[in-house]
Amino acid sequence: MDLGVRGKRALVCASSRGLGRGCAEALAEAGVDLVLNARGVETLEATADHIRQRFPIRVTPVPGDITTEAGRAAVLAEGPFDILVTNAGGPPPGMWSDWRREDFIRALDANMLTPIALMQAVLPGMMERGWGRVVNITSVSVKAPVAGLGLSNSARAGLTGFVAGTSRQVAGKGVAINNLLPGIHATDRAIALDTDVTRARGISMDEAIAARAATIPAGRYGTPAEFGAACAFLCSQHAGFIIGQNVLLDGGATNTTL
Repeated sequence: MDLGVRGKRALVCASSRGLGRGCAEALAEAGVDLVLNARGVETLEATADHIRQRFPIRVTPVPGDITTEAGRAAVLAEGPFDILVTNAGGPPPGMWSDWRREDFIRALDANMLTPIALMQAVLPGMMERGWGRVVNITSVSVKAPVAGLGLSNSARAGLTGFVAGTSRQVAGKGVAINNLLPGIHATDRAIALDTDVTRARGISMDEAIAARAATIPAGRYGTPAEFGAACAFLCSQHAGFIIGQNVLLDGGATNTTL
């Protein structure tokens, strides 16, 4: 399918690896020019080179911490953007009794206030040009809270509320904002969580992965490539009537009717 976005320009956050990279590569395949961002310079440059070699598009890597004002200013200077994909690493797991105000502020800054600030920066230009797509990578926790990830549950829920209202205010100007809710995918985040399980339960990594995969009706972890394909569709010309939705990509793991 031709996504109809060849020649558009996208900012993809946290895109040197994992789900962000999957989104970047899918957009590149559709002919979208990219501005990539991540904190690790070497990995970011390597990802940019890899994408350039595969696809005839312009790729601009901008290293920096997207959760800071300076990091956001650096990437936004490369605009204007037709497409925005927000993404940032989730807060660490823990117990509700252990978190203090500072822990919640850090989680909100990274997983709620940063994507909101980016949207506030790019939406006016998208609306003026009459076309735009925003995809926020959030979490299944906005559908069903994940035990031990209370910081993430809280921050993602706040972002979801913002998108629910804002998406409907800008849709009439040709701008579609939606959220992608990943379940368990084969990424560094999954490895970190599985490593915690191996330590807590005294089992091997293979056993930890098998145990979690068994909880997924699809019987496996998702891949960054298939996640990226879903993202690219939501960024396409065909998704203009999809507004303010929370799309689960979890292999059926979230047991919910709606």
